[in-house]
Amino acid sequence: MNAQAFTFGRAVRLSILIFGAVIFLAPYIFMISTAGKAQSDIFSSSLSLVPQHWSYVANFTKALTRVSMTTLLWNGVVVCTLIFVLQVIIAIPCAYAMAKLKFRAARLMMVLVMLGLLVPIHATALPLYVAFDRMAVLNSYFALVAPFAISVFGIFLFLQFFRAMPDDLIHAARLDGMSETGIIARVIVPNAWPAITAFAIFSVVAHWNDLYWPLIVVSNQAYATPPLGLLYFRAAEAGDDYGALMAATLIITTPLVAAFLLAQKRFVEGITMTGLKG
Repeated sequence: MNAQAFTFGRAVRLSILIFGAVIFLAPYIFMISTAGKAQSDIFSSSLSLVPQHWSYVANFTKALTRVSMTTLLWNGVVVCTLIFVLQVIIAIPCAYAMAKLKFRAARLMMVLVMLGLLVPIHATALPLYVAFDRMAVLNSYFALVAPFAISVFGIFLFLQFFRAMPDDLIHAARLDGMSETGIIARVIVPNAWPAITAFAIFSVVAHWNDLYWPLIVVSNQAYATPPLGLLYFRAAEAGDDYGALMAATLIITTPLVAAFLLAQKRFVEGITMTGLKG
């Protein structure tokens, strides 16, 4: 009886999870379907997911030729990588100092970090734009990267992770003669990879999909990021070739899906871990 109840309960849970997964995957499935349809299929009265006229080759050819898709993807990789590297370089020492070092301003810094979480990029967009315009750095990687080099969310995430690390580990490193910089590089970072991976997912997804800031500081297509490139593509297609537009969207979103699938184990560890693994 207990075995039957366990099997029934497991079947119910799996059914609920599968149903939820289908709901969340429905837009992506629809995008894959539309990317292979001709215009006549897209605007037909039927809602079949299977294309009647397979146009994957034609749509993907348009997506790859109407705009420089390789340039868009490369810009996305460069911008997201630079932002993530700078955020980690700045956030880890700040979080380590607040979590493990004792100084008077620690509590004040924590308050400032929490307040920083409440400030959206929209509030600072105008002064940043004016400053970058006067510095003549619009249409550059610097303009795309600089406003996000410091991540208060990253500092907060690493702070919570470092607080769970045993102090004995750090005391032992100090007894071995390590400096604070050496402790960060040789003790903190190797044990913080789950948190770094989790933060990488948040950072890359946020800035890969960001349209607001690139739309403000970029007018040269040579520096366009993937979402901004979709706007250029839609303008080039007069906005009505939805098959090619879905193909372009699929190309741009695939790297994010692949990155998440490869890093999902570390991502879950970084979110759920409260201490060091034994």
